[in-house]
Amino acid sequence: MEPFGFPHNQRCARRGRSVGQRCTSVDAFTLVELLVVIAIIGILAALLLPALARSKQLARRSTCNSQLKQQFLAWRLWLDENEGRFPDRRDLKTALVGSYKPWSTWPPSDPRAGWAALVLSNVIRAPDIWSCPAAANASFAKADPAFQYGGTDTNAPVVRYWMWRFDRTDDPVPADNFWGRTEEDCVASLRAANNPQAGQPGGTSDVELTVDVYFPNTIGAIAPELKGRTAHAKGRNRLMLDGHVEFTRDARTPLN
Repeated sequence: MEPFGFPHNQRCARRGRSVGQRCTSVDAFTLVELLVVIAIIGILAALLLPALARSKQLARRSTCNSQLKQQFLAWRLWLDENEGRFPDRRDLKTALVGSYKPWSTWPPSDPRAGWAALVLSNVIRAPDIWSCPAAANASFAKADPAFQYGGTDTNAPVVRYWMWRFDRTDDPVPADNFWGRTEEDCVASLRAANNPQAGQPGGTSDVELTVDVYFPNTIGAIAPELKGRTAHAKGRNRLMLDGHVEFTRDARTPLN
């Protein structure tokens, strides 16, 4: 008895051969069948690849989220040991590799956070915590505003986060900067600054401490190759002053 399908002689007949001619017991793929299989594989790949890309993006966003939370724990230790005040290391803004704002385009100040990695180097031992994995793989990874060494030489960890409230070296400290201030002072001074980007915070949960690198596509001063790009497409992770991390969507940054 034939195990599957048509009897052996019927299969041979269907393939244009007589029973007396040599005929294998297993049908081979025709060229058309092979092309159909290849087309199906191509369609499945086209459907699966975007899903895999989205999964990778979400994984990187999750890693970034975790890194920001670890940075906050380090800041919490610092504040507890320093009378609740953030450090005033405006000197480091000019002492680090690349100095202060080594570009002439946007941002108008220097929000790079290399100084923070150096200040917290005794608390955070893992250098990867300062480098968002999505930013490290982004097309703008080597752009001057997008990274900074967290030390005075290129052996220091690479920092790929921004801290807008520590972005200037002015003396006295600008109202919207947090150098040397307590958390309560930070909220009060930001309200007094009336910074349109920061608004009027109701408390520490409304105040941004650290954020992913991003380049809004609505700002003319940004280089064309950077416009609309961010570490995480369509938005950015933000570490807030109370320690929580949130993802903020932004239509101005659809690209990564």
